Amino acid sequence: MANRISNNNVLKLDKTDIGPIMIWILVIFLTWLFMHGAEHFLTLTPEALGKYFKLKWILIAHITAGGGALILGLVQFWPKLRSFSWKIHRIIGILYLLAVLLSSLCAIVLAFTTAYAVNWAYAFSLQIWVSVWISSTSIAYYSALKKKFKLHQEWMVRSYLVTLAFIISGLALKIPFVLQLGSFAEISPSFFWFGWSVPLYIYEIILSSKRKH
Repeated sequence: MANRISNNNVLKLDKTDIGPIMIWILVIFLTWLFMHGAEHFLTLTPEALGKYFKLKWILIAHITAGGGALILGLVQFWPKLRSFSWKIHRIIGILYLLAVLLSSLCAIVLAFTTAYAVNWAYAFSLQIWVSVWISSTSIAYYSALKKKFKLHQEWMVRSYLVTLAFIISGLALKIPFVLQLGSFAEISPSFFWFGWSVPLYIYEIILSSKRKH
């Protein structure tokens, strides 16, 4: 029954879908805004790429796949899509996993190479960030394989919160007040930690409040 498409193969929308769709549109816009800020890298010149020039294709793959993960991941949490077709849900889930895999592998390379050109704290914050991203996504996938779907959903939320940290930290570092706190090298590591650790902490509080004691 899970793979059966209901409602005569038509996904019917109603008022309850307005919220999820608006959130998805917002994430698409924020993803575009985030990636728009990296457009200058596409000129592929040493001046535009700076320390990334020798690893330009790894950087571009990281940004592009990361943007895909941001857009694809949120669709997974739309209940109506899951009930409409588990097959579509799985396909989107696999695409999300592949996007995370590509982006995270590229992030590992960047975190252990070009990141040190900023400073040690910057590189270390990225290394931990990508480690949490890979591990949370891997646990989510493993839970699905074991058919532990509640656990799978919880870890998918964790995985996506870490994915969303790209937008959170990226946009936070463009706020005028934040820019006054110090140079990019000084403040960026703190906001990288903030981008994923605080949302995860809040999510754990929400989960704890829902569990029966």
